[in-house]
Amino acid sequence: MKERAGIQSVEVGFGLLLALGEAPGPLMLRDLARAANMSAAKAHRYLVSFQRLALVVQDGASTRYDLGPAALKLGLASLSRLDAVKLARERVTLLMEEIGHTLALAVWGNHGPTIVHWEESPQAVTVNLRLGDVMPLLSSATGQCFAAYAPKEAIAGMLKEEVARAQKQGRTDMPATQAEVRALLDEVRKRGAARVVDTLLPGIVGFCVPVFDSDGHMALGMVALGPAGSFDADWGGAVEKPLRAAAAQLSSDLGHRG
Repeated sequence: MKERAGIQSVEVGFGLLLALGEAPGPLMLRDLARAANMSAAKAHRYLVSFQRLALVVQDGASTRYDLGPAALKLGLASLSRLDAVKLARERVTLLMEEIGHTLALAVWGNHGPTIVHWEESPQAVTVNLRLGDVMPLLSSATGQCFAAYAPKEAIAGMLKEEVARAQKQGRTDMPATQAEVRALLDEVRKRGAARVVDTLLPGIVGFCVPVFDSDGHMALGMVALGPAGSFDADWGGAVEKPLRAAAAQLSSDLGHRG
C-alpha cells in the first residue's frame, strides 16, 4: 500500500511531546532536545509554537519545560475512550500464534474474576471452561492474580470460604490457612504474575498477568493455559515472557506508568 503523504514537521515536533510524556518530570531545553534527538535551536522553535497552543508550559524560575493543560485534556479524552478488553481482544490472536497455546481475558465481575474472551489454539486440548465462567481465587492463576491486586475488603469473604473448603477437602495443592493465603498473594505481587500447575484442571498449566489502567487498578487479566506436557511452565519461558510483555504494553497503552 502506498504510504500517504503527511506533514513531516508535525511528526518531528511530536518527538518533543513524546519525550516530555516519558520523562519523570520537567526538562531543561538541552535535555529535552537530546531526548528528542534534535538540536536545542530546532527544539526551541517547536516549543514556542507548542506553548502558544498550551501543549507545553515553561516554568519561569527553572526554565524547565513540561506538558501543558492542552496535552492533559487530550490525554484525559483519550483515556476516557479506551476500552481495555477491546484493545486486548485486538491483540490476542497474534499473541496466541506466538505462544501456541490458548489465551483468555478475564475481568472482575459481580461474582469474581470472569472469563470474557477466549482464543483457543488449534493445538489446544479440550478445557472445560466457557465464557462467563467465574474463576476461584485460590486454585486458578486468574483468581490469584485478581486477589493479589483487589481491595482486601472486596475479597475477604470469598477467601474465607475457599480456605474453609480447602480445609474440608484436605487439599494440599492450595492454601489452607489465612497465613498461607497471604504468603501466596505476596508471591504473586512480587513476581507480577500468577501460575498454577495441575491445580484447577488436571494436567493443565496456567499463567495470568495483570493489566493495569491509568489509575493503577487491575483492568483485566491476560491468561495463557495449556497441557503440562507441551506448555512451558517456567518463569521467563516461552509462554510467560511474551504474555508478560503483551500485558505490560497494554498497561502502558492504557496510561499506566508503573
